[in-house]
Amino acid sequence: MHILSRTARAARVLAVAALPLALAACGSQQATSAKGSASSSPAKDPNAGLLTGAQMKKALAPASFFPAGFAVDPSGARDSGDTYTAPSTAPAAKPDCAKLGGTAWIAVTGISGVSFAQNDYVSKNTSEDIAQEVDAYRGTTASDVLKAVQKTAAACDGFADSQTHSKVKVAGAATPGLGDEAYTVTLTDTAWQNGTTLIAARVGTNVVSVMSTDGHDNGAATAKKLTQQIVASLKKTA
Repeated sequence: MHILSRTARAARVLAVAALPLALAACGSQQATSAKGSASSSPAKDPNAGLLTGAQMKKALAPASFFPAGFAVDPSGARDSGDTYTAPSTAPAAKPDCAKLGGTAWIAVTGISGVSFAQNDYVSKNTSEDIAQEVDAYRGTTASDVLKAVQKTAAACDGFADSQTHSKVKVAGAATPGLGDEAYTVTLTDTAWQNGTTLIAARVGTNVVSVMSTDGHDNGAATAKKLTQQIVASLKKTA
């Protein structure tokens, strides 16, 4: 029998005791390595699941929807294609109320989406105007846009028409039955033959915005019908 000396026995004890420490250290290194690998994985795409401009373009009402005599204005037809742009989620501190008079009036909120599609139909006989637009937003920003529209209507009790220099009156009201939530803004002016109706309706992360001066009711019936058309198309797309 080989008998170990006291020194040899002590060395063996130390070696055995050091083994768990070495294994623990190895495990710690592996965990750190795994953690580093996980942290280097690609970040989640913030635009995942959002419609592109090309997809929203298909949701816009077709030419057959519009009354006889209306034709698309080529200069107002555009979309963001298959790409996304950086959004702006900071609403304007003070809205530029005059933007309510434009076809892309939703820009008055100061909140921009990551993709969009829009066009504008004009009557060659009466110059009446019907515009439609859809914008996609990240997260819950679409709801913020609707809130901003409501705040804008409250802040813009009136503004000057750049052509007639008369005062445009602004009135707004929540509108049930259109998408997840909707808000209508009506513009009237004694110098105009007919007023303008603007509607913003949210469908998930998308906001439909329309503008109409068609008819003799401040464009209200056409604006509502157009909004219903686009909302239904978006629900089918989603």
